[in-house]
Amino acid sequence: MSEKNEENVDPAGSTTMFRRFVAENQQSEPEPRRPITPYVLAGVGALVAIAIIVGVVLTWS
Repeated sequence: MSEKNEENVDPAGSTTMFRRFVAENQQSEPEPRRPITPYVLAGVGALVAIAIIVGVVLTWS
């Protein structure tokens, strides 16, 4: 008989408890991180430019 009572548990009960938990424990959203890709590309571009300049100077001297 107890098995039949366990089958009648409200499935929305856990959802309701979860929603209440979320509503009571509000946390601020973390700030989005700034993308690092433009900085990496700028650094690589600067290194390539310096390498080209050094190569041209060594070739012509």
